[in-house]
Amino acid sequence: MCRGLDSLPSTCLERAKELKALFGSLLQKSDHSITGQAKKNDKLKLNADEPLKWNESFDKLLSSQNGLCLFRAFLISEFSEENIAFYLACEDYQASKPSKLASKAKKIYDEFISSNAPREVNLDHLTKAITKENMEHPRQSCFNLAQAKIYTLMEKDCYPRFLKSSTYLEVTKKARTG
Repeated sequence: MCRGLDSLPSTCLERAKELKALFGSLLQKSDHSITGQAKKNDKLKLNADEPLKWNESFDKLLSSQNGLCLFRAFLISEFSEENIAFYLACEDYQASKPSKLASKAKKIYDEFISSNAPREVNLDHLTKAITKENMEHPRQSCFNLAQAKIYTLMEKDCYPRFLKSSTYLEVTKKARTG
């Protein structure tokens, strides 16, 4: 599975390759549903029409586990995987228990937002300043502005390139002919 802070990029790359291979084998399957090994004991289920829905909206792509993994693999290939990693870290943060907010907020800030962050996301000075101020009293909404900026960046920039990528076009071609 590709969600969460602890997922390894190589896992998504392997899964993306598996998705391409499994969609290719849709042509030989009669029930349009395939299961395969994504990870040990983790069944991967694919619907033949699933990739075709990913171009309807960025939200539909992100709400699909398979679409998210393929998109993440695409971002890795473009050296911009930190955007989706930050977005997913914020989603996880918002679902956290209040007692965990301070430590998780610091981890996210240090990894993605601080000026010497190892996976720094592209945020303007004002957004960084507001987020830093929010860190003084971490709440579930602490990263909302920064997350919204990164979401918009991915939706307007990365998502259209993903839809034109050879990987996505190949998967949708296989889905259409299946």
